[in-house]
Amino acid sequence: MTETPPTAAPLDGLRFAFGTLTVLPVGVSRWDRDAARGGMLCAPLAGLVVGAAAAAVGLVALFLGAGSLLAAVATAAVPAVLTRGLHLDGLADTADGLGSGRPAEEALRVMKQSDIGPFGVITLLFVLLAQVAALTRAYDGSWARGALAAVVAATAARLALTLAARAGVPAARPEGLGAAVAGVVPGRAALLATLLVTAAAAAAGAALGAYDSVRCALAVVLGAAVAELLLRHCTRRFGGVTGDVFGALAETAAATALVVLCLG
Repeated sequence: MTETPPTAAPLDGLRFAFGTLTVLPVGVSRWDRDAARGGMLCAPLAGLVVGAAAAAVGLVALFLGAGSLLAAVATAAVPAVLTRGLHLDGLADTADGLGSGRPAEEALRVMKQSDIGPFGVITLLFVLLAQVAALTRAYDGSWARGALAAVVAATAARLALTLAARAGVPAARPEGLGAAVAGVVPGRAALLATLLVTAAAAAAGAALGAYDSVRCALAVVLGAAVAELLLRHCTRRFGGVTGDVFGALAETAAATALVVLCLG
């Protein structure tokens, strides 16, 4: 008789989130659907930690006299380091798959190849340029706005993963991270996570003024909205989500949030 695995504890979800979304040595103790559900709900918390680390490095560079541009580069580099570049790699692979124009199975094979094609290179270039340019603009405003932008963008990026893992979104492959987390988050829980992250961003922005509060909330909402558009397109093209698609969603949401935060 097969025993039913025990319900995952909150700590299992945290370990799953930080163990799969960062390089922090937390040690994933469980790799089942319950742990994945908790992990994807905790994804914005992992983003908060990544964003805080990015902001800290950027501020150190800024206070050492590096200037806004170098501080922005340092800030953008930290999430790449803390994820081993997996999200950027996913962005490039997804761009190659979408740009190939091939049927779903062939496009998925293109995405699994180790090399990066022209669509991936171009997409990486422009997304990273947008992130660095937006962060430079934020740091030009003030060190506090630059730091806030780094934290809000990283958190919004991981919120996009929570939303992409909601019920009803299928996996494109039967294996891999996409299959492990696809459909694990209940719809209401995904909505609640969105409301909480948006409210937290607005509260953080309020420390700098009413306009920054609204702008931070909009950054989260629009980041999620643009990532949702990409998610739906990938689901139609590939038949579902993959680990690469999750990476593309995170980078897309982060870039969108940063652009919103630098406007005005």
